[in-house]
Amino acid sequence: MKESFLFGIERAKQLIKSADYILIGGGAGLSTAAGMSYSGKRFQENFEEFIEKYGMTDMYTAGFYPFATEEEKWAFWSKQIDLNRWQPDGLPLYHKLFDLVKDKEYFVLTTNVDAQFEKAGFAIDRIFAVQGDFGKIQCAKGCHDKLYDNQSLVRQMVAEQKGCRVPSYLVPKCPVCGGRMEVNVRIDMYFVQDKAWYDAEQRYERFLQKTRGKKLVLLELGVGHNTPTIIRFPFERMTYQQENTYLIRCNRNEAEAIPENREKTISFTEDMDDVFVRLLSSSI
Repeated sequence: MKESFLFGIERAKQLIKSADYILIGGGAGLSTAAGMSYSGKRFQENFEEFIEKYGMTDMYTAGFYPFATEEEKWAFWSKQIDLNRWQPDGLPLYHKLFDLVKDKEYFVLTTNVDAQFEKAGFAIDRIFAVQGDFGKIQCAKGCHDKLYDNQSLVRQMVAEQKGCRVPSYLVPKCPVCGGRMEVNVRIDMYFVQDKAWYDAEQRYERFLQKTRGKKLVLLELGVGHNTPTIIRFPFERMTYQQENTYLIRCNRNEAEAIPENREKTISFTEDMDDVFVRLLSSSI
C-alpha cells in the first residue's frame, strides 16, 4: 500500500470528522464505480439485439442514435431506463457513502439521473439532481412543466417489445400538445425544470449560505470534464476562495488538483470502494 495513499486517507478522515458541513458532488464515475457500467459486458449482455441491428458500442453513445421511428427509440430507452433506474436497489458503494456522511450536515449535488442517492438512504430534500431523472418523462418541446413517472410504462415497453420496437400504442404522447415525449434528461433547451427542481435548487443555495465561514468538506466523486461547470469548477472555486474549505477528489483518471488548490486538495485515483472502506474504518 502506497504511503501517500494511507496519508491521504488519514488526512481525509480528520477533515470529515471535523467538518461542520459536507457537500457531495456525484458524477457518472461514482455510479460506474458502483457497478453501473454503460459499456463492456453489462452493455453486451443486455443489448445484444440492439448491438447487432444498430452497431451500438455502449449505452451512453447509443442514447444519441438517430432512430427512424418512435417505436425503435422507446425500445432502446425503455431497456436503458429499466436497467439503470428501476431495476437496481441502492448499490453497496452508495450505502458506504451514506454511512460516511449520515451523521453530518450534508447535501448532495449530482449530475447522475439514476436516483442511487435516494435509494441508498440520502434524504430527498438534501439532493439536487441537476440533470434530471431517468424515472420521469416530459413533453419533448417542454410545452408545460409537468413531469410524469414512467415506471409502469417502461416495464410494459420492455415486456412487449419485439425486434427492437415497442408496439405503437405504447409510444407516449404529450397530454397537452399531443407531441412527442422524451426522458427528463438535459439534452437540449427544452429540458423541463419543474417546481421540485427549483425547490431543490433553492435548498442547495441555502445550504451553501450556511457553510460560509464554516468548516466545509467537498467530496467530489467521479466527476470529469463532461459538464465541469456544474460540480468540478464550482468545487475548485469554493476551495480556492473559502479559507476553511477542503476538497477530497476521487477520480480514476482526472484526480489532479489545480495548482492554486494543491495544499487543500486530497486526490484519490484508487478504487472508490477501497477508499470508502478505509474512511469508514477505525484504523488504516
